[in-house]
Amino acid sequence: MADPVSRRDVVKGGAAFLSAAAFGNWTLPILQPGEEVVPWTDVPANFNPGTALDTRTLRRESFMTPNDNFYLVQHYGQLQVDPATYRLRVTGLVDRPLELTLDDLKKRKRVEEIVGFECGGSSPTSLNRLTGNARWAGTPLRDLLRDVGLQPHAREIVFYGADKGMETVTHGRATQEVEQHFGRSLALDDAMKPEVMIVWEMNGTPLPANHGAPVRLVVPGWYGVANVKWMNRIHAQDTRYVGRFMGRDYVTLNAEQVGGETIWNETSVARIRVKSMVARLTRDGQRYTAFGYALANALPLRSVEVRVDDGPWRKATLDSQNTRYSWQMFSYSWNDLPAGGHTIVSRAVDAHGVMQPEQSMLEQKKTNWENNGQFVRKFTI
Repeated sequence: MADPVSRRDVVKGGAAFLSAAAFGNWTLPILQPGEEVVPWTDVPANFNPGTALDTRTLRRESFMTPNDNFYLVQHYGQLQVDPATYRLRVTGLVDRPLELTLDDLKKRKRVEEIVGFECGGSSPTSLNRLTGNARWAGTPLRDLLRDVGLQPHAREIVFYGADKGMETVTHGRATQEVEQHFGRSLALDDAMKPEVMIVWEMNGTPLPANHGAPVRLVVPGWYGVANVKWMNRIHAQDTRYVGRFMGRDYVTLNAEQVGGETIWNETSVARIRVKSMVARLTRDGQRYTAFGYALANALPLRSVEVRVDDGPWRKATLDSQNTRYSWQMFSYSWNDLPAGGHTIVSRAVDAHGVMQPEQSMLEQKKTNWENNGQFVRKFTI
């Protein structure tokens, strides 16, 4: 991330435009009688979420993120696509190319799913603000791909948005200025998973323009960049897609020690790395309650654990509202704390036993994408 409070270019090298709504999805908690918020002392004094709220008592507003508060990243600016003239084209290595109107899509099988995800550039540095959870409605991508008849040598499915811009592309000694549409791809096996959706509704209302109307892609368990907005083309091909947002931007550079040597791996930002964060702390007499959320790559969580100061890790309670692809809210309560400064931190573990790392374990990662380090919060009693 760039400047942690900048609105202009929050996602380093990626987003050309970040809406102020990205800073509005935190709000004051609704307190119970006798309960008070314990302010964080790790929030920068100049932090400004874009609202008039008390920025030292941040928390997620609710299980569902309102449309106006769901974070926004736009790479080529705001787009307005007329639903009446909209067309989704399915092209490439298919037996029956299609061109579908919005009404055509709405006649297909309808599915709804609660899906939470975050920007690939969200990090503790920015208080992990670029995160949201919503109910999406649309139709399964897999059914559409089956209907067009994918040819046997199709290996990659590319999704293009209507948004586009000029890019400088260098190949060898040649440098060219070319106009490119926003594009991301999925390997065929990932594209055919039943949870991947072509959506046109968000939280029970038509998809807003700034969230990709009329139609966008939603890929549960993947970072937000994979959820292509203003999607107007699905293209099947037999080679890897390496456009800007796959091969040159949204790329993580990480070091790995192999046989005593350092190997530098570059990988596209893809599946969400298991992550959690304590977002609110309250006090009722001598009873303290921490509240937070976790994200993972569409795998169930094995557990979320919380540690206060240098004490033992204790298992948190996962919220009953949680669904398979939503963010996973959790809480942890305990009694008594001495006066003075304290810390609290959470760590999530997924179904495969992959544990959220300490921030120090990410030091060899030389890019800011996919920062899922443990976020140590500070407070004073």
